[in-house]
Amino acid sequence: MDYQSTRGGERGVSPSLAIVKGLAADGGLFVPDSIPKLSKSLRELSELSYQDLAYEMMKLYLTDFTEEELRFCIRSAYDDKFDCSEIAPVVKEGKFFYLELFHGKTLAFKDMALSILPYLLKVSTRKNNIKEKIVILTATSGDTGKAAMEGFSDVEGTEIIVFYPKDGVSDFQERQMKVQKGKNTHVAAILGNFDDAQSGVKRIFADEEYRAELLKKGYRLSSANSINIGRLVPQIVYYVYAYCQLLKQGELSEGEKLTVSVPTGNFGNILAAYFAKEMGLPLGTLLCASNENKVLTDFFHTGIYDKNRPFHLTTSPSMDILISSNLERLLYAVNRKEKDIEAYMKDLNERGRYQISEEMQKKLEEEFYSGFGKDGEGSVTIFQTFKETGYILDPHTAMAKLLADHYAYESGNKEKLLIVSTASPYKFSQTVLRALKEYVPEDVYAAIQSVAELWKKPMPEVIRDVMESEVRHNTVCTVPDMKLTISHFLLS
Repeated sequence: MDYQSTRGGERGVSPSLAIVKGLAADGGLFVPDSIPKLSKSLRELSELSYQDLAYEMMKLYLTDFTEEELRFCIRSAYDDKFDCSEIAPVVKEGKFFYLELFHGKTLAFKDMALSILPYLLKVSTRKNNIKEKIVILTATSGDTGKAAMEGFSDVEGTEIIVFYPKDGVSDFQERQMKVQKGKNTHVAAILGNFDDAQSGVKRIFADEEYRAELLKKGYRLSSANSINIGRLVPQIVYYVYAYCQLLKQGELSEGEKLTVSVPTGNFGNILAAYFAKEMGLPLGTLLCASNENKVLTDFFHTGIYDKNRPFHLTTSPSMDILISSNLERLLYAVNRKEKDIEAYMKDLNERGRYQISEEMQKKLEEEFYSGFGKDGEGSVTIFQTFKETGYILDPHTAMAKLLADHYAYESGNKEKLLIVSTASPYKFSQTVLRALKEYVPEDVYAAIQSVAELWKKPMPEVIRDVMESEVRHNTVCTVPDMKLTISHFLLS
């Protein structure tokens, strides 16, 4: 399996080198030459542990890793840092199933891929004889930053630098990042939104002069964002695992279709579902749920991607995104004409919009159903779900539940439906309490304790660690000063 850029500038890149590079030299994203098919039956796969299933899936994409190397990465990542043996359990609440991806150390789905990325990167640098220190440079809309820092904290031969929007994450998300331990971890709040942070990081990756300057000083840039193929591949695993759990429990028969609803921002999570489906997993329609920043909803409805619109700060901050980077990989998957992809991205960069062909739009309509919800609708969904089932949703998962309800009603589709639960409600305790019409303490820790009492589930130990740890990171910078901030972190 070789990788190439979505824009055609690089070809024949090994999996390990694609992981090290993060972003292709032409600004494109690395994609596999082809999407492999499942190598075993679903019945066989359903008998495997999460770790063994991860190996069966990932070996198809990371073909230059030996079995020993890949199993080392998987074993190191999916261990007792997750608070349940299933790693990604599926629960049934009401008429829908929920794939819980919040059982890792940072209580969000980013743990699923960012627990393993440091190990994949460590093996990859060794395989490619890279001697420089790897600098992980990433932008976060709330969860990626903490999960990446947790994964890379004190990993030999790495530094990690995270930029996040100053007023664009929840109080608990911000505190998670500001208390992060590790001599090699660095965090800066930027005076802007997530798109400003993400665009700034992409510009730095594209700045050959600056990268060469860092290389001379012994630093090589790489990424932990979902633009890195090492982030996308591990995410495919949990869709196959979820289907296999339902098969094993007798909730699905082999080959029966499963509809999936995913709260979507940067498009990596739902793209992993698309890859799993292309591999042969019997998924039905993929429901792409957005909040008021509904650039994806409008795109799927019109074929026009237009980021020239107001930016809304919402109660589901990880979805507050107007430039969904991983959509570029989907466009390539349904078109495979690099010049077209390059032209779309040039239009996006220069004009803030692009329009795909009618043929491409038709293909996408066959696979995806999209919609959005406002904060108030999300709150109603949290309230109703709790009253009906006793299950508490976080604001992001609420958007996926809202769209699942709409889809089930509008389509009359009787397929089983899986909602991807991307974060613990504890991370957004004040928003959740407000939605449940409960008293909302000003103190975040008190609010978390209130949610725990309502949910009747023990509060994860990691929350106490975050609230009691000392703040270590207080850097704030402007977007134009991001490069200067990086140099300060690395060279001072």
